[in-house]
Amino acid sequence: MNNLTILSAFLGGAIVGAGAALLFAPEKGEDLRERIKGILRKRGICCNDKEIDALVEQLTTEIDD
Repeated sequence: MNNLTILSAFLGGAIVGAGAALLFAPEKGEDLRERIKGILRKRGICCNDKEIDALVEQLTTEIDD
């Protein structure tokens, strides 16, 4: 394996792990969505409510599989 493949796998795993941690945290759904929005905004990514809902759904599906 080359270094780029290893780095990509590591970053992908880190993102899914962070999503899992957020989804399983004992926090109300609305608070969690606001927290995700804040994290994304700090990184210069703007999302509306529908996009956040889709992201949460995608992460939930990834975790369930």
